[in-house]
Amino acid sequence: MLFECTPKSSYMIKKVVHHVTNTEAEKHHKKYKERNVTSKSILKDRKNLSNMLEKRKLLKIIHHKENDMEKKKIQRKEKRKGTQVPIFSKRYIKHLKRQARRNRTMEGERLFELGTRVLKHSKSHKEKEEAFLLFARAADMGNLKAMETMADALLFGDLHPQNISAAIALYESLANEGSHKAQNALGFLSSYGIGIEHNQAKALVYYTFGSAGGSMMSQMILGYKYLSGINVLQNCEAALFHYKNVASYIADKLEKNDGVPVEKVRLAERPENLSTNSEILDWDVYQYYRFLAERGDIQIQMYLEGNPAVPQSNITAFKYFSMAANKGNAIGLHGLGLIYFHGKGVPVNYPEALKFFQKAAEKGWPNAQFQLGFMYYSGSGVWKDYKLAFKYFYLASQSGQPLAIYYLAEMYATGTGVLRSCRTAVELYKGVCELGRWAEKFLTAYFAYKDGDINSSLVQYALLAEMGYEVAQSNSAFILESQMATILKKDQMYPMALLLWHRAAVQGNAFARIKIGDYHYYGYGTKKDYQTAVTHYSIAVDKYRSAQAMFNLAYMYEHGLGISKDIHLARRLYDLAAETSPDAHIPVFLALLKLEMMHLIKDFRFYKYNMKWRWLKLENTLGPNWDLFFIGLIIVLLIILLRNWLE
Repeated sequence: MLFECTPKSSYMIKKVVHHVTNTEAEKHHKKYKERNVTSKSILKDRKNLSNMLEKRKLLKIIHHKENDMEKKKIQRKEKRKGTQVPIFSKRYIKHLKRQARRNRTMEGERLFELGTRVLKHSKSHKEKEEAFLLFARAADMGNLKAMETMADALLFGDLHPQNISAAIALYESLANEGSHKAQNALGFLSSYGIGIEHNQAKALVYYTFGSAGGSMMSQMILGYKYLSGINVLQNCEAALFHYKNVASYIADKLEKNDGVPVEKVRLAERPENLSTNSEILDWDVYQYYRFLAERGDIQIQMYLEGNPAVPQSNITAFKYFSMAANKGNAIGLHGLGLIYFHGKGVPVNYPEALKFFQKAAEKGWPNAQFQLGFMYYSGSGVWKDYKLAFKYFYLASQSGQPLAIYYLAEMYATGTGVLRSCRTAVELYKGVCELGRWAEKFLTAYFAYKDGDINSSLVQYALLAEMGYEVAQSNSAFILESQMATILKKDQMYPMALLLWHRAAVQGNAFARIKIGDYHYYGYGTKKDYQTAVTHYSIAVDKYRSAQAMFNLAYMYEHGLGISKDIHLARRLYDLAAETSPDAHIPVFLALLKLEMMHLIKDFRFYKYNMKWRWLKLENTLGPNWDLFFIGLIIVLLIILLRNWLE
């Protein structure tokens, strides 16, 4: 019979041996005491007792070895018979479980990667569904990335109807597993109160954990919060830290030509023609460039870099760049410079690269200007010259060259070649960060809005707004103001819209500044406050010369709302509005006509017909909106006059 020694049985054996040892020692001690033996005899007995215990230990070891030998003998016998029954130890069972988990993990990763490839090359709704089915299978196997993808799909309504409560449940589960993406998502939802409690303090905690875990979105959000002082103390250095991390990540992607700029459509500027395709969006640009690449007509630089449509070829690149350069083409000159700078098919030759970059830069090509700046910044083939580096980076940045903007930010952040400026560095880093792949949500949010999926559009715009995109802040506010979304309570709409209009206004949006004035004038999402309305209209007039703000401010001066009544200043502002924008001509004409008529009536009442015109106490007779009544009357009279004139 085989015996397997367990920890419990080992403990019992030790206990028995200890008990036996103590008992026999006591017997010997009593015996020697009774006989009054000498100390020499006692030492002898102790030696005998020690020998006895050693003998027992030896017997135990021999017995254990015999058991092991017996086990092996039985196993060999069973193996020869072909009926071996494995003896599953706890250690072996744990090994099997670990192996099963490893296999499950590998299969989950394989399915996720396959789904990613299918989604990347998908051209139809069916192919996208196949990709998400693969993600779902990978998620069932515990793949973290697949679970994050499925949670995002539920939140944004990708392919299937939006389900925010299910997304939140999955995000909470993922957050407990340490997912930084889930932390970021829960922070965003807490910030707006979408599906969960509106709690800015909790949102900040989630963003902090997400940032610590490596979420670029969380870092960008924290950078914006510290820059603007949103729920934290304004801190430029903290903003610089977060924005720099994200910008470095984006710059690395840009150097690998990973990413295409996305046009950001403003919903408030085109509410009547959103069904048109007049704007060229990211998808159209991508398809167009791919079409040109397949024809071979795209910038010949593609031969140097390579892509799925055009394989990389140094020989072909050199041939076409040379042909273009001989014709004075800036792209060809820049391409030859890159070939010599990187040693693509030729030995590295910095002087030649510098020569071609300079020729292309003189023709205003921003990429060549950037390359010159980089050569002087890094000392590649030339002496380091930060003044010249700054000059060329600045020239390239004026054309929007993203890497030039990044290196300018680096120079301002460290005070290299220029006076250090934290604020300038942060603003430049922010511009680079906004070129990240997450900006593609502008595209999906816009199409969701066009298709009538208002909730999905709002969630996507709101996430981008949280990251500091001014256009997204305006679009989110516009959707909330329309009260078409159903994912927030009605009493949350206007206050949240006011908050977002304010953030957009701080970033330089004149229309948002006027909207803040309107909200305080009418009491939308806040108490009526004419003085605050006047303040915001005045800012829009002084800073942006907005015709709408001039008209609104003129009206308030005319009626003394939130400011001392001043007819002359009102008339002057009406005139300025008409001069600033042709669209203001008709409203200004009607407003001035009403103003002159009321002035005439006032003079009549005061000088000659005071007693006769007492009944014209207009507010008592026609109510507080008597001025609107007069405007309507004037419009009717004008229509009659125009009709008679046309006849």
